[in-house]
Amino acid sequence: MPSSAVNALPGDNSKPKPEKKGSLEAFKAVFAYAKPHKLAFSGVFVCALLGISADLLQPYLVKIAIDDHLAIGKKDFDLIGIIAAVYLGISIISFIFTYLQNNLLQYAGQSIVAKIRNDLFGHISKLSMSYFDKVHRGSLVTNVSSDTETISQFFTQVLLSLIRDGMTLVLIIVFMFQLDATLAWYCLIALPVIGIVAFLFRRYLREAYQTTRSRLSRLIGFIAENLSGMGLIQAFRQEEEQTRRFTEHNQSYWEGNMREVRANVLFNRTFDFLGNAALVLVVWLGGMAVFHKQIEVGVLYAFTSYIRQFFAPINQITMQWNTFQSTMVSMDRIWSIFSTRPAVKEPAAEEAVHLPLEQVQGRVDFNHISFGYTSSQTVIPDLDLHIAAGEMIGVVGTTGAGKSTLISLLNRFYDVTRGSIEIDGIDIRRLPQSRIHRIVGLIQQEPYLFSGSILDNVRLFQKDISREKVVEACQFVGAHDMIMRMPGGYETPLTERGSGLSAGERQLISFARIVVFKPKILILDEATANLDSQTEQLVQDALQSVSKGRTTIVIAHRLSTVMHADRIIVMKHGRAVEQGTHDQLLARHGYYAELYRHAKQASGQ
Repeated sequence: MPSSAVNALPGDNSKPKPEKKGSLEAFKAVFAYAKPHKLAFSGVFVCALLGISADLLQPYLVKIAIDDHLAIGKKDFDLIGIIAAVYLGISIISFIFTYLQNNLLQYAGQSIVAKIRNDLFGHISKLSMSYFDKVHRGSLVTNVSSDTETISQFFTQVLLSLIRDGMTLVLIIVFMFQLDATLAWYCLIALPVIGIVAFLFRRYLREAYQTTRSRLSRLIGFIAENLSGMGLIQAFRQEEEQTRRFTEHNQSYWEGNMREVRANVLFNRTFDFLGNAALVLVVWLGGMAVFHKQIEVGVLYAFTSYIRQFFAPINQITMQWNTFQSTMVSMDRIWSIFSTRPAVKEPAAEEAVHLPLEQVQGRVDFNHISFGYTSSQTVIPDLDLHIAAGEMIGVVGTTGAGKSTLISLLNRFYDVTRGSIEIDGIDIRRLPQSRIHRIVGLIQQEPYLFSGSILDNVRLFQKDISREKVVEACQFVGAHDMIMRMPGGYETPLTERGSGLSAGERQLISFARIVVFKPKILILDEATANLDSQTEQLVQDALQSVSKGRTTIVIAHRLSTVMHADRIIVMKHGRAVEQGTHDQLLARHGYYAELYRHAKQASGQ
């Protein structure tokens, strides 16, 4: 973001809910992006001035031809030819400068919106996970795509209209007063009427646009949610129910759009009526003045042309009113995101510790931590856990025991409410988040693969990681043969989420990522939960290879996954109720032994 926009951000906001800002402040913040393009906008202004001046000279030339030659029967064909040539010349000039003005404005407008879109996506990617817990994904998709596109229309349509049509209006008034001041004053009677109509429509139009945008966000969110869960929808035969719900969202959006259309039609037709009424008034008053020889016929012709052109820019400006209103809504929505500060903050420069990656040992200490996703819900009341460097720890427990919360805290997706988490004796709140995420590697139950080649998915599109390193990593985890069986080998394109691969193949690729990026602390969050026994063995072999020399924390429902861990932590209600090796825990006949017995019964052993 530009510095002016950044400086306007609120200082400390630990809540993920965006802080509301006034429309004026949002408008100023977005317009800060236009400052680097001042020269382009100056060019637009100059081109518009020259192009409009050329346009408005045309009726005046016709007036000269009528009053000074045709009306008095003067047969000076050479002068008429000169006037025609000048008319043609200024038409060409108008075309050239209008072309330049549009190109300059499109370049500046598209550049501004591209910068806003980049900054918005970058800002969203830096927000804490607590923000995404509360904000709907469909709304964010709308912000990045639709809202920024609306702002693009503001710079390329509304702003052009304000410059071109506003300047046209001023110059027309100047020309009309030059022709006849009395008729000009009669024309200006319409201006306060226009102002009153615009004021009366403003709030109604804004509410209509806000309603439409909100309903569009819900519709997009519903579509995204259903596309992601299409397998589940079909498995449970929910097609008709989801179609019914989609129809409700679509109908709601249609109704909002129709309300918006009705408001726009009424608004624009009101101005059409005012324009026609003003034209009738000018023709009547001007015609009477011609009959009484108070003005010439050419003046009436020019005045009629100017009064048509007078209402054309006003109508154009009012037609852009809906885009302007929609832009203000979009600016408010985007600014509300920019105004949101991450709940998890980077350490202050004087407190930050830049721990060299090669010096990391991998010791992890949870020092009497407590945490809750909300102030009323404590997930981990008090946990004191210490993991030695290079130790493999298994973490087990029933759903809701706090296992995944534990690793979210270690990754610093959230900050603890009390206590501290340390890596090699350094509080992770003093480590830059980019450094934490290089130290801590995470393999989740559903590894995320992006659209792109297998090569780029392993190295996560970082071109500085060579193909040789990727191949070596895949060989290390046992994924190389599987990849080479594919038609394109490492260049095989993957669809979103790697839907063309099995769960085990996706996990092997995620293991290869770990080898490439070499984190000192490795976390597996239910990484084998959805695998069959044969595929699980492949992944287990890869785990044995990857975990060597690393501190490894394995979160598992299947106790067989962690039986060979150096130590098993048994969690219940956010507390570590037992810990020890598999044999030690079984010998205690406690909670772990109970979980183990239930697991054996479930597997039929």
